[in-house]
Amino acid sequence: MPIRVTLDAMLSRRGMTARDLAAQVGISETQMSLFRGGKVKGIRFRTLAKLCAVLECAPGELLDYDPDPRDLQAEDEV
Repeated sequence: MPIRVTLDAMLSRRGMTARDLAAQVGISETQMSLFRGGKVKGIRFRTLAKLCAVLECAPGELLDYDPDPRDLQAEDEV
């Protein structure tokens, strides 16, 4: 998938654990683990906003994009 979650790097820079972040954001450790591993298909903007508020960052600091020409294809073409 061309979208990569870079949350671990931010956690390291902030000296924070994923467990602490999950508690402050109000999500389960399982949900946090799935997000960190890029194993989710989406995230609510409200949850993303809470992550950014706690980490004092912008959404682009938690996600990265690797361009892929297939992203512009219709689903039935893939």
